[in-house]
Amino acid sequence: MTHKNLQVEAIEQGSVIDHISPQQGIKILKFFQFNNKNEKITIGLNLPTNNGESKDLIKIENLFISNTQANQLALFTPNATINQIKNFKVVHKYKVKLPTSFIGMLSCPNSNCICRHENVKTTFYIQKNTTLKLKCHYCEKSFDRTFFNELY
Repeated sequence: MTHKNLQVEAIEQGSVIDHISPQQGIKILKFFQFNNKNEKITIGLNLPTNNGESKDLIKIENLFISNTQANQLALFTPNATINQIKNFKVVHKYKVKLPTSFIGMLSCPNSNCICRHENVKTTFYIQKNTTLKLKCHYCEKSFDRTFFNELY
């Protein structure tokens, strides 16, 4: 059996999110509403890696992901890398880093939380014990990271 290597078209300028955890690519597109932009997007799902595992990949033309957005990606995929492309070349590459808090990004799952009834920006603080949890600033309840991943 002969295997063909298929190439994904290079982008002239924009962002490439690489090493996305499997099954997270579509969630990331929805959460950040990248698919609502009027730019060409290439997404690869369950692509093989050199170590025999799989990953997702997103290429977005003419959109440069900010450091804040990149670090928010860590909620979905803590090992992702961001490549900024200009003139078909990588001009900046960095790994996502989990921020200390998420502000105005997530909704509190607690239906009694004040942020569900008042016009305030939600704030969640990162708690690292054995598993990653997010603690709401207002109701002080903690929620597992995977709970937020399931929402998208």
